[in-house]
Amino acid sequence: MKLTDILSEGFNPAEWEAKGYQLPKFDIAAVAKKTHDEPTWVHFGGGNIFRAFPAAILNDALNTGKYDRGVIVAETFDYEVVDKAYAPYNNLSLLVSLQSSGTIEKKVIASVTEVLKGDYQFEDWKRLVEIFQNPTLQMISFTITEKGYSFNEADLSRGLTPVFALGKVTALLLERYNAGKLPLTVQSMDNCSHNGDKVKKGVLAYAERWVNDGLVPADFLAYVQDETKVTFPWSMIDKITPRPHSKVKELLAADGFEDNEYIETEKHTFTAPFVNAEEVQYLVIEDNYTNGRPPLELGGTLYTTRQTVDQVETMKVTTCLNPLHTAMSIYGCMLDYTLISAEMADEDLRAFIQKIGYIEAMPVVTDPGVLNPYEFIGDVINKRLPNPFMPDAPQRIAMDTSQKLAIRFGETLRKYHERGLDKKNLVLIPLTLAGYARYLKGVKDNGETFEPSPDPMLAELQQIVAPLEIGKAEQDWSCLKNLYSRKDVFGVDLYEIGLGEQIEGMVKELYAGLGAVRATLHKYVTAR
Repeated sequence: MKLTDILSEGFNPAEWEAKGYQLPKFDIAAVAKKTHDEPTWVHFGGGNIFRAFPAAILNDALNTGKYDRGVIVAETFDYEVVDKAYAPYNNLSLLVSLQSSGTIEKKVIASVTEVLKGDYQFEDWKRLVEIFQNPTLQMISFTITEKGYSFNEADLSRGLTPVFALGKVTALLLERYNAGKLPLTVQSMDNCSHNGDKVKKGVLAYAERWVNDGLVPADFLAYVQDETKVTFPWSMIDKITPRPHSKVKELLAADGFEDNEYIETEKHTFTAPFVNAEEVQYLVIEDNYTNGRPPLELGGTLYTTRQTVDQVETMKVTTCLNPLHTAMSIYGCMLDYTLISAEMADEDLRAFIQKIGYIEAMPVVTDPGVLNPYEFIGDVINKRLPNPFMPDAPQRIAMDTSQKLAIRFGETLRKYHERGLDKKNLVLIPLTLAGYARYLKGVKDNGETFEPSPDPMLAELQQIVAPLEIGKAEQDWSCLKNLYSRKDVFGVDLYEIGLGEQIEGMVKELYAGLGAVRATLHKYVTAR
């Protein structure tokens, strides 16, 4: 069983379907021809998250029979991906959905019709220019990570042949401008806050520089700023797509599926002809398009307003996912866990994050309407975090904790204070913050030392708690005031909002000696 078999003459789908492989229901060649002649969507960044999510959504839309155009991929960073992950397999891939039950679902993705190397040195660039000059093009999108939106003075100074991704995109927008100021939507699908603004900032930086340097007409800047011509909508995307999993490779090999070799490029991109990803996914997009758009709602995308996208993101990062991740990572490190999924089998830790989300953070959540906050948390607790295929570690989640606490907990605490809500409802969020002072010591609950995860403020914050000793009954706790009054870390002065003393008391319990972390966690979770 090979992906290339699917496009061969005389292909018999019976064996594939008998083994649970979902095959495309559309005419792959016809869609490719239609897309080549009348392209509607170009996507920058052909990595695993794209193949597992946006490409799969379009595949589902095509399977309905209500749409007839695929997506063209432009890779601007790692060109080996084109040669090794796409070309040998006729641009087909296998999506393996990892179920929390320990089973998998297998779906062949055939929505990608062309894959191009997005750089001037390749012949593919001429094809990209041709596509951008085509009036049918509706949307370009990105999964290039937040780092992919960077630019610097050196690249701005390169003129009309920049190296960075957004510079190349701006050069292609110039081609669209020259073709008659054709409309287009520039859509980020990366997991970063207000992502559309990040794309827009980069595009405008290049356009302004080129205008100022006399390389392009001043009207080009007006074109990319004109929201009747070019828009930069926000989106919220959420789906975990880890590296190809050895267990998945074994399961596919047992089926007789042969395209299961790992691929590692010189730039250390890890991929394969198959992509494994969690079953749960969300893509919420601001519906602000100037030239129409592919009907991705047929595959589950939620289109809404910018305000609602912002509410969904706020719900996720301050209540329904990110705070739970941080709480269990802090305590998971101290309790000697190395897998998030294993933590979810711990009754104390499971109840800990469940009650943080449902009881303590929920009162200040704005329900965005398009996603139910309670159902979102339910998916996190029951499907996402316990998933045995997700090899995520509390040590990874605990990286840069000092940079996360202000958003993940500070926003909730600030809203409690500003709205005059009863802070007696706050027990486990304060316990999380108390746990941070114990975590900074780098000592597990069993007395063994551990290396706290990398963090730009780690040394500074460890110095604050350095005078404290684990297991010492009488000691000077005044240093805690220097920690919990830090607005730059917690988003609020915890003493000013009336929680500082409560948290200090919890810290004392956590420092009581061996086993104190477990005992304190169990005490407060049970009482809650």
